[in-house]
Amino acid sequence: AMDARLKTPPGQAAYRKRKWIVEAPNGWIKSVLGFRQFSLRGLNKVKAEFKLVCLALNLRRMSTLMVR
Repeated sequence: AMDARLKTPPGQAAYRKRKWIVEAPNGWIKSVLGFRQFSLRGLNKVKAEFKLVCLALNLRRMSTLMVR
């Protein structure tokens, strides 16, 4: 079903948009910050840990932008 969906122009456009929006930050989190797995268990704790990771990424990006 997914293969058929991706062969249509609307499906390809949606996938292209998803890749542009989601994949880049996740790649930065994995490669630059080295975050590959959660340390805590439970949905609320994982959400909090992910917010901290995103905060760290945003602070790192802000520091780079402020230096320029």
